[in-house]
Amino acid sequence: MLAVVSACLLLWSHLGAAVEAELAPPRILTMITLNTHYTLSWDWDQSAAESDAVTFTTEYVAKYKLVSKRKRPKWLTVCKDTSERSCDLTALNLHYLGIYMLRVRASVNQQHSAWVQKEFCPDKDARVGPPASVDLTPADSSLEVLISDPLTSTNGSMKEHLPKLYYYILYWERSAEMEAAQTLSSSVNRVTLSKLKGWTWYCVVVQTRYDFYNKSSTFTPPHCMQTEGAIPWWYIFVSFLGSLMIWFLGVLLSVYGSFWCIWSYKATFFPQLPSSLKGYLDGSPGSGIPRHMDSDSQLELLCENVTVCPQPAILEIHSPQVEDIPAPTSDLDPDSRHSRQDSSTSGDSGVYSTGGTSSALQPSMKQCFTKAEDGWSGPFDPEQESKGCGRHVGLQSTSEDHTETDASLLEMHSMSVIHVS
Repeated sequence: MLAVVSACLLLWSHLGAAVEAELAPPRILTMITLNTHYTLSWDWDQSAAESDAVTFTTEYVAKYKLVSKRKRPKWLTVCKDTSERSCDLTALNLHYLGIYMLRVRASVNQQHSAWVQKEFCPDKDARVGPPASVDLTPADSSLEVLISDPLTSTNGSMKEHLPKLYYYILYWERSAEMEAAQTLSSSVNRVTLSKLKGWTWYCVVVQTRYDFYNKSSTFTPPHCMQTEGAIPWWYIFVSFLGSLMIWFLGVLLSVYGSFWCIWSYKATFFPQLPSSLKGYLDGSPGSGIPRHMDSDSQLELLCENVTVCPQPAILEIHSPQVEDIPAPTSDLDPDSRHSRQDSSTSGDSGVYSTGGTSSALQPSMKQCFTKAEDGWSGPFDPEQESKGCGRHVGLQSTSEDHTETDASLLEMHSMSVIHVS
C-alpha cells in the first residue's frame, strides 16, 4: 500500500513538472542603463503559446539577503502580469554601489514558467552618459570650454556617485580632419584650450570617462567656435572701404530719391506747357504778340519817356462877319484913312495878338514831349494821352493855318472901331 502511494506522488510530481516544462521561460535578460536609469528587458519564444495571452512578472531582492540561512528572502515585485517585454527599475532608486538579483517568469492560463535570474550592480554594469551640455567661449587666441556633468534620474550630478569621473576632450581645426585632433583630459568643468591660431575655427567634442570599471560615454556632438586675436590691417582697410562705399551709395540714393520726389510733385501739380505754346503765352517784347503788363517795373520800362499833361484851355476867337462891318464913309479924310491903315498894319495890331496865341500853344505841345526826365506819377492811360496830345497838335496846326485870316479880320475890326469912334 505504501508503495502505491509513493508511486502516485512520483507520478503527480512528474506530471506537474511536465506541465511547467511546457511553458518556456523568458530568455536573454539584458539591462539597459544610462547613469541611474535602469531597464530590464528580455526575449520570449512566441511559438510556445499564444502571444496575446502571455504575461510576465518581475521581482528583485538584494543579493546579500540570499546568503542568509536564518530566514527565507522576500522577493519584491516590480512588474506583475504585464505583457511588455521590459520592466523599468528606475523608480526603485537602487543604491549605486549595491548588488541586486532580478528574476522574471512567464504566465499563460494560470500556468507559470520557471524563473530566470540576473545579477545587477549599478556601479559595475550601468553605463555613464556624456556631459549634459558643452559651451565654448573665445578668449583672444584661446577657447574656454564649459562642461556640465552628466545628470542622474533626479537631476543630480553623476559625480555624487562617481567622484573620479573626468572628461576626455578632442579639438581640431574645422578645415582639417578629425584624425588630426589634439586631446586633453580634465576633471574640472572649465577648461581652457590655449596655443590656438587667431581668427581660426575650432571644433570640440567631449567624452565622460571612469577608469575603475573602464567606463566611457559617447562623444558629444561637435561644437565649433572661432578664436579671436589681433585684427589684421587688411581687415581694417576692407571694413573701412566697405562702410565708405555703403555710406556713399546711401547718400546718392537719398539725393536721387529727393530729386525724383520733387520732380514727380512738380510734374503732377505743376505740369510744363509745350515750348511753342509757352512762348505764345509769355509774349516776349520782340515777338509782336500783345501781352498783359502785370507789374510796375514793366510799366516803367515801356513808358519811360511818356508824360501826362493836363488838357489846355482852347481859345475861341469870335470874328465879326463881313456883312456886319459898316462900310467906310466918304467924308473921311484920306489922310486919316492912311493914318488908320498905318496904325492897323503896325506891329501892335491883331497880328501880335494872334502871334501871341500861337506862341502860347507851342509851350503846351513842348511839355507833352520834353518833360520825361521829370518823371510822372499816377495811372497811365495811353488812349487818353494820345487824344490829349493829338488835340494839342491839331490846335497848333489850325492856329498856323488861320494866322493870316485872323490878322486880316482883326485889321478890319480895328478899322471899323476907329471909324465908329
